Amino acid sequence: MSTPTGATPTSRQRSQWPASQHPPSADASAGEAEPSAAVFLVLRRMRVPLITLVLVFAVSVLGLSLVPGQDADGQPVRMTLFDAFYFMSYTATTIGFGELPHAFTAAQRLWVVVCIYLTVVAWAYAIGALLTLLQDRAFRQALAVQHFERKVRRISEPFLVVAGYGQTGALLVRSFDALGRQLVVLDTSAEKIDGLDLMSYRGDVPGLVADVRSSHSLRRAGLASPHCEGVLALTDDDEANLAVVMTVALLRPEVPVVARTVSPSIAHRMRAFGSPTVINPFDRFGEHLLLSMRAPSSYRLTTWLEAGPGADLPPEGHPPSTGRWIVCGYGRFGRAVTADLRRAGLEVTVVEREPGLAQAAREDGVAVVEGDGTEAGALERAEPHDAVGLVAGTDNDTTNLSLADAARDLNPDLFVIGRRNLPANALLYAAMGLDAVLVPTELVAHEAYAHLSTPLLWRFLQEMPDQGDDWAERLLTVLTERCGEHLADLWKVRLTTAEAPALRRWLGVGAVTVGDLLRSPDDRERSLDAVVLLLLRQDRSVLTPDADTVLEPDDQLLLAGRPTSRRAMDSTLLVEPVSDYVVTGERQPVGALWRALSSRSSARAAAGR
Repeated sequence: MSTPTGATPTSRQRSQWPASQHPPSADASAGEAEPSAAVFLVLRRMRVPLITLVLVFAVSVLGLSLVPGQDADGQPVRMTLFDAFYFMSYTATTIGFGELPHAFTAAQRLWVVVCIYLTVVAWAYAIGALLTLLQDRAFRQALAVQHFERKVRRISEPFLVVAGYGQTGALLVRSFDALGRQLVVLDTSAEKIDGLDLMSYRGDVPGLVADVRSSHSLRRAGLASPHCEGVLALTDDDEANLAVVMTVALLRPEVPVVARTVSPSIAHRMRAFGSPTVINPFDRFGEHLLLSMRAPSSYRLTTWLEAGPGADLPPEGHPPSTGRWIVCGYGRFGRAVTADLRRAGLEVTVVEREPGLAQAAREDGVAVVEGDGTEAGALERAEPHDAVGLVAGTDNDTTNLSLADAARDLNPDLFVIGRRNLPANALLYAAMGLDAVLVPTELVAHEAYAHLSTPLLWRFLQEMPDQGDDWAERLLTVLTERCGEHLADLWKVRLTTAEAPALRRWLGVGAVTVGDLLRSPDDRERSLDAVVLLLLRQDRSVLTPDADTVLEPDDQLLLAGRPTSRRAMDSTLLVEPVSDYVVTGERQPVGALWRALSSRSSARAAAGR
């Protein structure tokens, strides 16, 4: 399809350009040709002081060469320009070697006195301008940008770009850093970026104060780098997150994007650009709530695996699956939870103080009680004694805690869910002892972690609910028996020549099973403390494959287990004598020399027989 001259190509037409040959843009070319901002600021701010200093030196040198002097014989003599420049250089810099090449006359000394004071004033002016420049915010930002770009260019391993270092971003940076992943951070808050240096991360995490809406900021963060393997748009501004999704889709469409939003319309606009992973914490909480009602074991397994290594096994929860619920607050969160509960066939009563939101609930066909909920009698009108659950879902933590306390006074058997907005109130929610707490930032962090930490984990979580709750309960039992109630390592194994060279010849003849892979290299009769969660063969996946499942070359496995078991499995994958023992039960010498001597001894023994 051709585009008429002067016409702007549509988004569909732009997407047909090859990834490595995007149509050039004026902004991109301008950004590449743009000179160093720090050098530009130095030249602009120090121009007048440096010109003043040069003029003072030039006039001083010229005057000193014109003022007549006297040699040792009393004959008149004039200094050369070089001698005058040399004298003024060590005099103006306060070194002061002395008069040359002859003692000065009174006229020369008078001129030198004038020059000394002129140079002192010029140096003071120049140094003052330099100190002012060093304190200038724009200059310091320019230096920070240069330093940041140098650090990003030096990254030679896969890295993630985190746009937004709020609560969600900080949780994800900490989790990915624990996995040894390299990260680059952008945020509009200088205080948050400065806090990166105070955190005890394993690796160096470059951070820059920048507007994530700008394509230049994302390019500085390494979006164009071949090592960029993903972008996370995690700001609290839905429009900013949308801008990040658009930028990545247009400049690097092959790079995966994970974006958060609480607006369904913004989510729809995000999905119009490529295939980003859009996480709406309010929608996801409703889905989790329904999953916990219908399949509590599946819910526990999902939340445990999403929390990442080291997470404690979530306690068992039993939210009522029948009866009427009360939802306090009909904002974005309340509306999403109400819709999910009604989709499950449950009756819902909304308590809302804003007339406009209350009217919106009525238009949606929901029973409404107008009032704050914390006022005397307002919550009673919702008849909590006849309800089975209550959701305190306003955007104010003190209001939510008050609602939960008042509801329990009216009906101690209520299943109470609270929405926590600020991390500082975590202790208050813990002391209240609610049955469930929604923390939107943590929910987004867990979902993003599951999607980007190991792509196989995300696939496992997507397909797991279809296996049934009894299956999830059995898997939880196996995981806790082998790994304990603290989530162990999650890792991926690819049975390729590069990553499993020792097993390659056994895989080719179909001699390796899942059970063989889980054998201990020290004692093959003992199993490793690990569980195979998923087997991916081409595009077909098998969850928790049986021990006698035969493995094939290029299979991919998702495993959970203790770190010691992971190291032991690495030996099986990389060391041939270890893999031979695990598969056949016969121990072979480890070193090449010992293997050669062993084969020679075997040959001699065979010849003797």
